[in-house]
Amino acid sequence: MLSTATGERLRQLGLLAMATAWQAQIQDPAMTALSCDDRWGLLVDAEWMARMNRRTQRRVQSAHFRLSATPEDVDYTPERRLDRPLLARLFQGAWILEHHNVLITGPAGVGKTFLATAIGWAACRQGFSVRYYRLPMLLEDWALAQADGQSRALVRQLAHYAVLILDDWGLTPLSPTESRDMLELFDARYGQAATILTSQLPVEHWHGVMAEAMLADAILDRVVHNAYLLALQGESMRKQLSPTALGSPPPRPTTRP
Repeated sequence: MLSTATGERLRQLGLLAMATAWQAQIQDPAMTALSCDDRWGLLVDAEWMARMNRRTQRRVQSAHFRLSATPEDVDYTPERRLDRPLLARLFQGAWILEHHNVLITGPAGVGKTFLATAIGWAACRQGFSVRYYRLPMLLEDWALAQADGQSRALVRQLAHYAVLILDDWGLTPLSPTESRDMLELFDARYGQAATILTSQLPVEHWHGVMAEAMLADAILDRVVHNAYLLALQGESMRKQLSPTALGSPPPRPTTRP
């Protein structure tokens, strides 16, 4: 009876994970072999872990990732030639506190977005605010903000995130206006926050993406010189997951009479 009342009081206090762990303890005879301190520690750990997981999930939702990818999901097969020690450091998050950047390059389909998301997910676990954007979508939002006179507010908002992920950098050339917008953003974040950029282009070709050489120099000076580089190789992961690659025949084309 006392055990049941204790569990109910824990739930009333909002300690739901602790209440569940307490119920599991009183039903497990092996728990009687543990000291009071050990059992109490297990209860506190259960509540702490549940709360950390909920906070992580809220940060993940706020990041607006396109897909789900965690550090544990990364494929380290030799063909991909991933720098595992560097990835381990990035997953630990010190680069965020140092306000460094991460540049991920490689052909289409090699997993750039997946890897950027996994790094961002690790940052969410560590309590950092993260925001994911495909660059084309950000440029659209920026144009709308400028039309409404809210471009400054957008810069302040984007500068606030501890980690900003810009996917598909250099997919299309940047106009002079877009280049100036990017310079304003990177200048606001330089030395204050960390940024991840993914691109199909090697870094040495990024200069040509921007319309004006002086703007390109200023942007790259703020992005490249304090960055870690992950140059991905290998075949498209999408190709490996295609029905033909998995041994299934492709669907038959439909025909109309």
